[in-house]
Amino acid sequence: MSSENLHESPDVLKPETIDRHRAVSSIMEELEAVDWYNQRAAVASDPELKEILAHNRDEEKEHAMMVLEWLRRRDAKLNEMIGTYINSQGNIIQVEKAETAGEGADGGGSGSGGGGSEGSLGIGSLKTRRSGDAA
Repeated sequence: MSSENLHESPDVLKPETIDRHRAVSSIMEELEAVDWYNQRAAVASDPELKEILAHNRDEEKEHAMMVLEWLRRRDAKLNEMIGTYINSQGNIIQVEKAETAGEGADGGGSGSGGGGSEGSLGIGSLKTRRSGDAA
């Protein structure tokens, strides 16, 4: 399983890279557990067991999000992508198209909230708003 192994020798990787691998592996495992619990809860015939399995599933979601937050704080590009897509509105592909369209001429994106120009989702470019953020 790829989550258990590094693709490069640990001798040449920085400790930070190995820790990020650990975090990514943990998120994968937590999401896999979410799926398993979800399937089991879906077919459980006993209501109390169904409730316990759903509770356990939701605990795994919490664990995954805690590790994702740890990663977000250490990866500027991941932070940017989370800012673009998480809690966005409308069609996700259209969000991406609006973001990439905003990278062109002035880097200002499609507006910064409030549904500015025609055809805009009102998301704006995170690059403009985050230009002062540390990388």
